[in-house]
Amino acid sequence: MKVLTLDDFDLKGKTVFLRVDMNCPIDTNTMEISGTKRIEEAIETIKALDQTKLVIASHQGRVGNNDYTGMDKHVKILEKMLNKKIKYIEDVIGQATQDEIRNLKDGEILLLDNLRLCAEENYEFPPEEAANTIMVKRLAHLFDLCVLDSFPSAHRSHPSIVGFPHVLPACAGRIVEREVKNLDEIMTVAKAPHVIVLGGSKVPDRLEAIKMLINNGRADHILLTGLIGNVFMRAQARIKYPLGIKREEEVVAKAHALIGEYPDVFSTPVDIAIDKDGQRVEMDVRELQTGDKIYDLGQKTVEHYSKIISGAGTVFISGPAGFFEKDGFSYGTRRLLDAVANSMATTLVSGGHLTTALKEQGLEEKINHISTAGGALVLYLTGEKLPMIKALEDAAIKHRSR
Repeated sequence: MKVLTLDDFDLKGKTVFLRVDMNCPIDTNTMEISGTKRIEEAIETIKALDQTKLVIASHQGRVGNNDYTGMDKHVKILEKMLNKKIKYIEDVIGQATQDEIRNLKDGEILLLDNLRLCAEENYEFPPEEAANTIMVKRLAHLFDLCVLDSFPSAHRSHPSIVGFPHVLPACAGRIVEREVKNLDEIMTVAKAPHVIVLGGSKVPDRLEAIKMLINNGRADHILLTGLIGNVFMRAQARIKYPLGIKREEEVVAKAHALIGEYPDVFSTPVDIAIDKDGQRVEMDVRELQTGDKIYDLGQKTVEHYSKIISGAGTVFISGPAGFFEKDGFSYGTRRLLDAVANSMATTLVSGGHLTTALKEQGLEEKINHISTAGGALVLYLTGEKLPMIKALEDAAIKHRSR
């Protein structure tokens, strides 16, 4: 591998900065964590660092969103999984944090609060500028090693991801090591036709990646679901009222341009399900009335998409088909996962919501590669060099030249 791993370092007694991605789904009614898959994934690398003075850092949610919270609930879950007391501080870069890091003993763990409480972590920088942020300048000198194990965030050039490895010895954690190895192996055997099933709510990120997937021969058919499906139906004038999302005119215009450039690639829903007086009601897209909120795919669309999936050589599915957590609206997500699992194709499933649904359905053993990463995995498949991977490769070159 072009990156270093934990096996390349003598870890005992070292003070380690571990960047993980414990960004979990949050029940906005109770503000409790509703899915712990990403915390579970972090455990393997945490245990591998059990002889170090370990500082764990992660973000949770985006500023302004309902899932933007502190890490106090994460630490309780971590303690249960590790059966070990973990120090926690409601701070990121202040003097209190610096003192806690200096006072750590071998085998002790400190979890920092949400990294995005620090303004710099909400922006992206080139590595040189990221290394010059207050976050990195205040904390980096306290560490002997930076371990990056947040593959779901690998497409972001935040200070915690590209800044620390610019000034510290750095290596991949177990998740990143395994993701890169497995994906490289899978992509060498992937064959056409390539079917991409895209859902979820992060529309701008998806739009940026779609063109690259098509141009790089990774998307012969793109089956659209979820909010991004709604955006494309709005671009086709099949939804005739505003969706009420951020940057709506901009993303609809981009979707319209993509349809015009690649008219034979995209499939959008023909029928959908809405919530009417607490009940699931399916209808043709043409029957939608202003204000109707789409919660799921309809049966005709699921059947059509499933047929395309059954003829695929490679299938990549990312993002749920709708509000699958809501009673009565998991049909589309579950049926599409079932179609992917039972296809003869090379299969990849990505994103925290889908991996949770996959586990609930007992289909994990039927999938070639499962990742909690969403946008990062989409970009990786385009052949784009992810900022985290580039930072690790550059750190490896520095280390080997010493």
